[in-house]
Amino acid sequence: MVDVLLGLQWGDEGKGKIVDYFAPNYDIIARFQGGPNAGHTLYIKGEKVVLHQIPSGIFHENKVNLIGNGVVLDAVTLKKEFDKVSAFGIDGRKNLYVAERTHLILPSHRALDKASEISKGNEKIGSTLKGIGPAYMDKTGRNGLRVGDLLDKNFTTQYIKLRMKHQRLLDSFGFNDDISEWEEEFFEAIEFMRTLKIVNGEYFINDKIREGKKVLAEGAQGSMLDVDFGTFPFVTSSSTISAGVCTGLGIAPQKIKDVYGVTKAYCTRVGSGPFPTELHEETGERLRKIGNEFGATTGRPRRCGWIDLVALNFACMINGVTKIVMTKSDVLDAFEDLSVCTSYGIDGRQDKSVPYQMSKTPITPHYEQFPGWMTDITKMRDLSSLPEAMKQYIHFINEYLGVHVSHISNGPEREQIIKC
Repeated sequence: MVDVLLGLQWGDEGKGKIVDYFAPNYDIIARFQGGPNAGHTLYIKGEKVVLHQIPSGIFHENKVNLIGNGVVLDAVTLKKEFDKVSAFGIDGRKNLYVAERTHLILPSHRALDKASEISKGNEKIGSTLKGIGPAYMDKTGRNGLRVGDLLDKNFTTQYIKLRMKHQRLLDSFGFNDDISEWEEEFFEAIEFMRTLKIVNGEYFINDKIREGKKVLAEGAQGSMLDVDFGTFPFVTSSSTISAGVCTGLGIAPQKIKDVYGVTKAYCTRVGSGPFPTELHEETGERLRKIGNEFGATTGRPRRCGWIDLVALNFACMINGVTKIVMTKSDVLDAFEDLSVCTSYGIDGRQDKSVPYQMSKTPITPHYEQFPGWMTDITKMRDLSSLPEAMKQYIHFINEYLGVHVSHISNGPEREQIIKC
């Protein structure tokens, strides 16, 4: 049996904490897509920890953590994370596995990412410059190197061949940065990776499922950044939706049971791209300040706005969401009035669907107003204790989406979750 947990907005929904919370109910936590542009924030023993590639179940010592083939893996980032986890007394070599079909991010991928973004000028997409896009391009172009190649005695030869191809592309961009230090770090990290448990991921996970083990598939980024269904071209390079579980882990569709969709009680976005409910005035700045809305990976200020039920309904539809987890609900404690986007004004009509090219479609969000609860909910632990105004806010969202909020996160700590 496989359950899926993924983001329903533009990423940064707080998935790391939620995976960490659900992890005790599962035997295996498996990342199925994305790269080190993901930043899943956990609080372990009161200390903030950001994981970029290691699954968020790593702090539960008796759980298996698998990096699936749908991920693009930066060996340098992985080694740094491994050291960070080890500082908490966790031996990752015991419960961290890496699928051999997982593609590697090379130093030259990072250089290509930077060169490409610079060349776009004012039309930058807001890449994190981690090399994710170029690595996925090599994957679909059938040029990439994979984790399983590390065990081949000719790996260095394969690396040089691909590196030379990349250099020709870099020359065409006029990119002359010296990446020799990156390469030195890379080969040190490659030696480290050879000490990890490299497995045939699809057989590994399907054997576990046949044994009756429970799997939680952990997504990165968010549904509105999906390469097919997101706000193209301002998207990530992978399939962030539930369908990506099948290709990113080698799991058949009928193995998937529940799909947990994670959304904030409001909405944020990092980087460029359309954002219909973005608030440019004081309210948006208050959301950013109270919610500490700065990127876990980049540190960039997040753009903030009211919750967008049109986009959320679209994300629930394409993912087959069965349960919703709402995070950062406590951020709204200080707001006297709340707005909820229920339709888009497009060409003089009200529309409840996401347009094909949102970035080229003028959208005026239509809002319904709700009273705020003006109450500190961070210490509340059950649904009955929540303010009536908050219950009304949640009820409206449930009715609009046709999918119910099953859990409400009301603070950053593990215990700050209310079951509905």
